[in-house]
Amino acid sequence: MSGPAQHPVIGFVGIGNMGFPMARRLLEAGYPIIAYDPNTEALQKLAGHGAEIASSPLDVANRAETVLLSLPTPQIVLAVALGESGLVQGNTLRRVVDLSTVGPESEANLAEKLAAAGIATIDCPVSGGVAGANKGTLALMVAGKRQDFDLLLPLLQVIGRPVYIGSKPGEAQMMKVINNLVSLTALAISSEALVLGRRAGLDPDVMIEVFNMGSARNSATVDKLPNFVLSRSFDFGFALGLSAKDTKLCLDAAQSLGVPMMIGSAVNQLLTLAKARNGAEADMTTIIKPLEEWADVEVAGARSKQ
Repeated sequence: MSGPAQHPVIGFVGIGNMGFPMARRLLEAGYPIIAYDPNTEALQKLAGHGAEIASSPLDVANRAETVLLSLPTPQIVLAVALGESGLVQGNTLRRVVDLSTVGPESEANLAEKLAAAGIATIDCPVSGGVAGANKGTLALMVAGKRQDFDLLLPLLQVIGRPVYIGSKPGEAQMMKVINNLVSLTALAISSEALVLGRRAGLDPDVMIEVFNMGSARNSATVDKLPNFVLSRSFDFGFALGLSAKDTKLCLDAAQSLGVPMMIGSAVNQLLTLAKARNGAEADMTTIIKPLEEWADVEVAGARSKQ
């Protein structure tokens, strides 16, 4: 009898808040990981879970046929993939799975340039935050050749729930930036509503209970607001700066398609104000703070006072 099938070696570039738990889950599932990140502390922490450390993206691409990227901006993705000592120069790499959120235009550009070097691109942005990355419950939006999706499905199912969007890299990015704008809009309007209610003398805990029993229920009222705003911890795990980046990517795509985004533009304005007040590294849930200041209230739940 033959032994159990061996998982292929997987490259992973970008060991940040999202990349680390995804890479760790793959290691726990038996996938050998070759990892790179300029943050040596993050690399050493992942090495403690069994990952091998690479010296550069090129080193990763010389040692793995499939490389996953989890990076913060389109510029960094393009530099890692196409720049000096970039993935494109590797002699083993066959496919790049881009878990980052870079927008449809950048992803299509990346795919075109990698294809010229014989490397396939699997456009695979994720949604669900750090909690989802830790639990393996992320929503994975996937675009690329169907055979690549089918080949990678067991790997993708380790880190989340893959949904096939279409055959063209960039289509999953379009889905992702739309998804993020809807999520941010829910957070913005729900935060505004809580501030209004608090100013009127309502109990924020009771407001959340009512929202979640009725038609106002959304991702912010279920998770972000009760767990990270009413508690005053503001540590959901996703930065305002990245939220603003994702919103701009969506609005830019909408403009290129001639679609007006009046509500999205208002959310972008609030994000811009919150980022200026709190800093780009502040948690996205601090979007409520300028609203609180204008209304001269603090939206705190009972748990924050214990």
